[in-house]
Amino acid sequence: MASYEAIIIGAGPAGLFAALSLENLGAGRVLLVEQGPDLTERRREQPGGLLCGWGGAGAYSDGKLILSPEVGGFLSDLLPLDDLTVLIQEVDGIYQELGAPPEIHGGDLDTLELLKTRARHAGMIFIPTRLRHIGTDNCRTILTRLRERLTGRVEIRTRCRARRIVVEEGAAAGVALDNNEVVRARYVIAAPGRSGAAWIREEARRLAIPSVPSPVDIGVRVEVPAAVLAPLTEAAYEAKLIYYSRTFDDKVRTFCMNPHGEVVLEDLDGLVTVNGHSYTSRKTENSNFAILVSSTFTHPFDDPISYGQYIARLANLLGQGALVQRLGDLQVGRRTTVARLERCLTRPTLKSATPGDLSFVLPYRYLKDILEMLEALDALAPGINSRHTLLYGMEVKFYSHRFQLSPELETPVRNLFIIGDGAGITRGLIQASASGLIAARALVGRG
Repeated sequence: MASYEAIIIGAGPAGLFAALSLENLGAGRVLLVEQGPDLTERRREQPGGLLCGWGGAGAYSDGKLILSPEVGGFLSDLLPLDDLTVLIQEVDGIYQELGAPPEIHGGDLDTLELLKTRARHAGMIFIPTRLRHIGTDNCRTILTRLRERLTGRVEIRTRCRARRIVVEEGAAAGVALDNNEVVRARYVIAAPGRSGAAWIREEARRLAIPSVPSPVDIGVRVEVPAAVLAPLTEAAYEAKLIYYSRTFDDKVRTFCMNPHGEVVLEDLDGLVTVNGHSYTSRKTENSNFAILVSSTFTHPFDDPISYGQYIARLANLLGQGALVQRLGDLQVGRRTTVARLERCLTRPTLKSATPGDLSFVLPYRYLKDILEMLEALDALAPGINSRHTLLYGMEVKFYSHRFQLSPELETPVRNLFIIGDGAGITRGLIQASASGLIAARALVGRG
């Protein structure tokens, strides 16, 4: 049986930055295993291709590097804010070395303060955010350079699935692979990402690692002419706004704004949802963003992921994929037809979406929350609440269970670390990458 200093499970941002840090710090032999294909073999349209493979879900993301420590994860619950800020700056520097652009969005404090005041008057909370935008088309270039840095320095096995984490006498001792090989290691760093969320949840149950379910975010992708959203995107690029609905007091938020972007499909193992991207090489006449409602379930139901999947499947059933509806049709209680969509002043960028009626999919509570927030947003960007605004469904964000972890991201099982989105502690490229550095430095520091 081969023996390593550390085994990293998952080649998403968390796992890759852990591998990079271990190599830079001169750790012993490191093995990186990834259940999906290598970067050159990845295809978005393949089953599971969106999430699995070198680069994880980040390979096909919009490539936003959130530089504000309050956004993009929960590492601030485990680390002092000053320490996290320094760590984010370090991760950002590495991304710049790999080819991230120099421009930072959201840096004009006077403009952000004005937007914050206007949001308050409209009944919303504006969270100032600094970010660097890589662009979907440039993510692959950065991942290629990261792959080149690790080649020959870290042993990499793609299309190699971890079946079980081996634990002996209360400490991690290696990983059992799907080919029945047991690989020994002093440390195990699990970075399963979104695609491995179910697997790590079952492993945590088997190993008695405490966890709590995370909320599920359910909503729609909103598409408007770029000029309509410009008061927000020109000021902040990614305007993160939170609204608490009048009717239900639910938390409703904007997510993933894409100036001059396009609405795209995500195929999550046969479950079709929508998302949005922006490219650096091409621009559309529209901008898009998501409106999401956060839901947390308690006893006797504690499976928010299954609930979100049910809503998405209902949309798939009615639309044979994604649905699109004019806001004006939704407001007056009628279905959007092909003829009505052709009369819409906003031309859809997702041509394959089926005109339909989202009220057959979304519960009344979610519909009411979304319509209320669109009204509030219209005060900041007039025209968002227009009858010509397009709504696509469904957009669902699934989050992993959040595990009990130390500030070093170690579980109660000694020498076993769980990092990144799969640990339920990060929700973006920067904090996921930062979590990899935290775990790598912790184990190297033990000598």
